[in-house]
Formats: sequence, structure tokens, C-alpha cells
Amino acid sequence: MKMKYTLVLITALFFTINTYAQQQGSAWKTLSMVTFKMEFDEFMGMDVQKPIYTQHVMDLSGEEVTIKGYIIPLKGEKAQSHFMFSAYPYKMCFFCGNAGPETVLQAFTKDKVKVPYTSKAITIRGKLSLNHGDVNELMYTLTNVEVVE
Repeated sequence: MKMKYTLVLITALFFTINTYAQQQGSAWKTLSMVTFKMEFDEFMGMDVQKPIYTQHVMDLSGEEVTIKGYIIPLKGEKAQSHFMFSAYPYKMCFFCGNAGPETVLQAFTKDKVKVPYTSKAITIRGKLSLNHGDVNELMYTLTNVEVVE
């Protein structure tokens, strides 16, 4: 009987850890659930790709999201309170490689706290908003960002 309880406990622990790991790695996967349609933009005066978000992505809008990735600096400073954040290292980001615009977001830190640049992956947390139509902005924005690790 004790063996049965131990097996149940180990199984429950495995599923808890597995679910947590999936949640930690799933933010970029969920944000990639987007397609694009060509639409005429009056401001740009031409057809541009506009995102069509899935319900999974729209469900994250306004929610606190924890996501792991890489800082892409916007200024020539060692630390910034506003930066791009990418699923991939700088040399592989969407404007340098084969990834798409759904693999980056812009981040604004809480209380304008400056985050030091690092080439290593970090984890941040913030409130997600979606860009539904401004072709001059990124598709995703995180506000009130804090570095988790």
C-alpha cells in the first residue's frame, strides 16, 4: 500500500513539474500562433502584412506573461528601460534571420528601471498588449516589465 502512495506521489510530482516547464517555455510558442493578411494601409500608401491573432494569443492580451529571451538594445547604452526582446539571440532575430515579427516584442520596464544588456537569455515578466493595426510598431508590447532571472 505504501508503494502505491509513493507511485501516485511521484506521478503527481512529475506532472506538476512537467506542466510548469511547459508553461515557462510556452509563451513564445503561443505568441507564434498568428497568421498575416495583406491589407492596404492608408498611412503607408501600400499593402502591408497585418497580423491575425488566434484566440490563444488574444486570451493573453492584458495578462501578465513570463517569457524567456534576449535583449536587443534600442540605444547605445549599457542599460535600458525600453528595449526589444527576442525569442532568439541578436544574430538570429527576425530582421537578421529567418524568424518572423512574432518572435520579438518591445518591453517597457516598471518605474523605468534600467536593465543591463547581456547577450545571455533572461526571463522577464510584464503585462502583454497586442498591436492590431499600427504597422510602425511591433506586434507585441510588455509593460511594467521586471526581470525574473
